[in-house]
Amino acid sequence: MKYVLVLCLCAFAISCSLQDNPVNPSGSTRNFYLGFTPYFYDATTEAQEFIYNKIKTDADIICHYFDDGIPWEESLFSLAYDQYITADWQYRKSKTHSNHKVIIAVTPINPTRDGIALYKKSSGNMSLPVTWSLYNFNNPYVKAAYLNYCKRIIEYFNPNYFIMGIEANLLINADVTMNKWNAYLELQQFVYGELKKFYPSLPMMVSLSGTDLLNGYTTAINLLQSRGLSDILGMTDYFAISLYPYRSNYLAESIPSNMFDLLFSMSNRPICITETAYPAQTVSINNGAKVYNGTTQKQNDYFQKLFAASDKYDVRFIINFALRDFDKLWQANGSADDLTKILRDSGFYDENGNVRPVYETWKNKLNLIVSGK
Repeated sequence: MKYVLVLCLCAFAISCSLQDNPVNPSGSTRNFYLGFTPYFYDATTEAQEFIYNKIKTDADIICHYFDDGIPWEESLFSLAYDQYITADWQYRKSKTHSNHKVIIAVTPINPTRDGIALYKKSSGNMSLPVTWSLYNFNNPYVKAAYLNYCKRIIEYFNPNYFIMGIEANLLINADVTMNKWNAYLELQQFVYGELKKFYPSLPMMVSLSGTDLLNGYTTAINLLQSRGLSDILGMTDYFAISLYPYRSNYLAESIPSNMFDLLFSMSNRPICITETAYPAQTVSINNGAKVYNGTTQKQNDYFQKLFAASDKYDVRFIINFALRDFDKLWQANGSADDLTKILRDSGFYDENGNVRPVYETWKNKLNLIVSGK
């Protein structure tokens, strides 16, 4: 009997240790990859080379992020894609470091997250053909076309991770009747199930806006968001989070101390931070109605807290969206896009290519060996 008691006490001690200590208590390793999207800061060859060269040295994973529409008709009828698409794919693949893990992120949802993705052919985010503008996510043509598109891009890039929907829960905010969400679930369930038949070992996921899952952080209705999370967890391998804590009622003033624990404990699935950022400068949108008082110190503090939480939980990768501030590209595009403006000053390199304090925090973590992967 005393041996049983000893074993029970040992088991209890181990259990307490696992609960009280992080996954990586020593800090000598990390359990997640670190990377960026190749988002260019300017429309020049120099900018392209800078970004890919820095990703080569400052990351061990890359996320090729496609949020600019779907070649709907070409995908549906298995037609050749326009050179605009194929040349982009070829360039991305040629510039991806052979030792880096690869994420492909695509989505059937438009950039404003309120309907199906726009059309992509000779450029991104073109107007939908008339018939396609009438379709919802669960239309049979949409299902077939999106499945074909996913299969073609997977076959081309052979990624280590596949994101098949971006910030999907924002559809709930756009339509509280849940009609669009329910239609999207039909699409997601169909495509996820079919892709698993072809690529059973490929981790697949749908990213969700993290701040909208947190009660009181945004205007999102928490009851509906909780239902949405429950709906999607059966159709995703990982709990994938798009995390921009300043895009909340807290702006860039503070980050609640329990934010990561609240968010990361919402699911027992492995966690992926599919995109994140924090502004290093003050930026305003909506003609000055909303101001984000970002600083380099706040940016660095955010990533220190994110890394500490990621050591504690089962996080597989973290993607910072922009490697360098893209003031030049934003100005070249007309300086009118608030959606990209709130990301403009979140780089680890400023607009002149100088490193910010967060760079050292990132590199110190990157220099650790990835464990258990």
